[in-house]
Amino acid sequence: MRALRTVGAALTLCAAAWLTAAAPAAADGTDGKDGKDTPTEAGTNFRTATEIEPGRKATAAASTGDYLYWAFPAAAGRIPKVEAELKLPDAASRHGGATWQLDVYDGLRRHQPCASGTPTRRAAQQDRSVTVSCTLRQVRSWSERWANDPLPGAYYVRLTVVDLPAQDLGLPIDAEIEASTGEAGGAHADGGDLTPLNPVLRAGTAPGTDSEPPDDTSSASPDDDKGGDVPHAVAEPEDGWGSGWWSDRWVWTVIGAALAALAGVGGYTLTRGPRHPGRPPIGTRSDI
Repeated sequence: MRALRTVGAALTLCAAAWLTAAAPAAADGTDGKDGKDTPTEAGTNFRTATEIEPGRKATAAASTGDYLYWAFPAAAGRIPKVEAELKLPDAASRHGGATWQLDVYDGLRRHQPCASGTPTRRAAQQDRSVTVSCTLRQVRSWSERWANDPLPGAYYVRLTVVDLPAQDLGLPIDAEIEASTGEAGGAHADGGDLTPLNPVLRAGTAPGTDSEPPDDTSSASPDDDKGGDVPHAVAEPEDGWGSGWWSDRWVWTVIGAALAALAGVGGYTLTRGPRHPGRPPIGTRSDI
């Protein structure tokens, strides 16, 4: 009976661990449908890139040949993924096929290679739409100086056409883009602490406003970057830039501890041997 109670307690601990792990997973699965306005435009360069939230679609009406820029945040331990769909003009108004390309850059404007997806795709003249996508490597919480690893901070998306007939330049197109940042999991977690690569918008006029550039930026303190009054390229995620203390490694740690406890109880039960309360110990006299 004692062994059964121990098994029941271990199973209860395992169930509690799994339920605890399900809570962060449910929080990460939000789709962003909270009534906020969907961005309906795109920037024309890095400075004017339109900020989008992960999990929320954005649209833009543009002309063929334009460079379209968006920006989104990605924290450590995440795997950024971007997918864009272009609705092309009627085939009768086009003079041939076109090649569309999706590029992703980090906060230092370093081009990040795609681990999977189709960042470049050729659309034939009769195609009505084309879809391009790019999935980056896991965002690391630290990196060597010489490495080109994805780091937490802002990520820029550039969408444009790279090959088409000259007569098709300027034709209207509609773009729809969505960025997501999935959880990589505790098996890929790495320790570290790094200031996010989130550029500060200081010089020039802020996109979408009529504000004037600051008169003197030489007296700015390094702590100003941490304040809420300084505009950055993207807003900090709700859970912060770090991967946090939680990881599904805790689940496997609890399960391993429960299994080790069960193995210890089982081994002790097997090696103890049968108990006979009525038999006197060997070497003693019953008449004393």
